[in-house]
Amino acid sequence: MGLGAMSLGLIDPGMARADGAMGGAGSPMVARAPHFGPRARRVVHFFLNGGPSHVDTFDPKPALARHAGKVLPAGNLRTERKTGTAFPSPFAFRPRGRSGLEISDAFGLTAAHADDIAVIRSMHAQVPNHEPSLMLMNCGDSVQVRPSFGAWTLYGLGSENANLPGFVALCPGGMPIKDAENWQSAFLPGIFQGTFVDPQHKEVARLIEHIRSPHATASVQRRQLDLLHELNAAHAAARGNDPRLEARIESFELAFRMQMEATDAFDISREPAHVRAAYGDTVHGRQTLIARRLLERGVRVVQLWHGAGQPWDHHDNIEGNLRKQAGEIDGPIAAFMSDLKQRGLFDDTLILWGGEFGRTPTVELGDSGKSKLGRDHNHYGFSVWLAGGGVRGGMAYGATDEFGFKAMERPTAVHDLHATMLHLLGLDHERLTFRHAGRDFRLTDVAGEVVREVLA
Repeated sequence: MGLGAMSLGLIDPGMARADGAMGGAGSPMVARAPHFGPRARRVVHFFLNGGPSHVDTFDPKPALARHAGKVLPAGNLRTERKTGTAFPSPFAFRPRGRSGLEISDAFGLTAAHADDIAVIRSMHAQVPNHEPSLMLMNCGDSVQVRPSFGAWTLYGLGSENANLPGFVALCPGGMPIKDAENWQSAFLPGIFQGTFVDPQHKEVARLIEHIRSPHATASVQRRQLDLLHELNAAHAAARGNDPRLEARIESFELAFRMQMEATDAFDISREPAHVRAAYGDTVHGRQTLIARRLLERGVRVVQLWHGAGQPWDHHDNIEGNLRKQAGEIDGPIAAFMSDLKQRGLFDDTLILWGGEFGRTPTVELGDSGKSKLGRDHNHYGFSVWLAGGGVRGGMAYGATDEFGFKAMERPTAVHDLHATMLHLLGLDHERLTFRHAGRDFRLTDVAGEVVREVLA
């Protein structure tokens, strides 16, 4: 689903002020007060689709080198495919910054911000399969259809700009596994779902479909839209004001307002040359710069996908494949963090980095029983990191076992991560509920504890 009428949800055009901020209590996207004082106002999620290896990036395991070629005691944990002996990381880990937080050379540029990063090394998921784990990480449930984290955030806080979607998913090269379900609104109003943009193109007209009408001026479009709104409103009133129909109707208004705002936000040619150079003239450099421009214009949640076309699913040749893919995003992430600091946006922007699970510390074996020099899926233990608004940097929380197979010290569930992120945004995850099908639902279901040790 592209950046068209069907994906933009519902906004009452009468609620939008001329400055682009939301106003009026009747709008579902009006900026709302949080439950308590927030540390962050906006969120950016670097999502590494496919499951990046924690033992090659942010969870050093020197025991793997000592046991190289040996069967590990933890080898009885269930994996999807046959794995062999201990597989030491081909990447060197080094203490970084004043804190001495160990990060591998695969993310050597991001490591310059080590003192701002809190790595949670004890994450665990439910199953070693991509589809349910993607749903768990993005929507809080691996089986049932549930709203995404971004949708819940908009439901709780609203948006700060009526002329842009409140939640944007930048995913170059097309949809990832599970498609738009990763940023769905489910039973929440359609306005809260994420808007997909494919940033592989450079020209704004190709980035955003139908951003300009080839047939009508703005004034003519305005008159056309007014007439269409009257007809659609009458149609909706006769059908009990179905929220799905309202979502279709009001999306036309947002699409119209976006013609000016989106052109500016997505046009990175307006950035100084030195800023564009810092991010890099690559797909991921450009999309990360677009993310910063969206955030500073009031977009509440931006998700940046990496690996939709070539996932971080390194079953073989992990040294070459991980080095290549990390090299594509390491520089842009580092530039993004530096840029936010220079613009005064870092302290109230929450940054999340990670995928749906990790990888095994043992080498995967092919059908012939020979090593593929890669790693299988591992949901028993993996890493994510947080930075920015309200995060205590320069630290590691929790731990996997000495080989990196299973979360052992302070195990952290995805519901705990979501509860912590909502807390930093000023939202109590137990109070952020929506009545549906006879019960009150929430992002964290009936679980979740705030990981207070990572709070500044």
